[in-house]
Amino acid sequence: MSVVKVIEVIASSTVGFDDAVKQAVKEVSKTVKNIDSVWVKDMKAHVKDNEISTYGVVCKVSFRVE
Repeated sequence: MSVVKVIEVIASSTVGFDDAVKQAVKEVSKTVKNIDSVWVKDMKAHVKDNEISTYGVVCKVSFRVE
């Protein structure tokens, strides 16, 4: 039987939402093994001088516990 754990993380990027998700997985993978999936729970963009300055995501990352 497998056990899956889920953690919630927040990540940001100046490039786009896709990059913010990639940054979340990249950072989590430094300390967590066996990542199975990432679910984007929420997205937001910060605006500065009438332009998007950063893209942010709230993600749930699932991984199998050994």
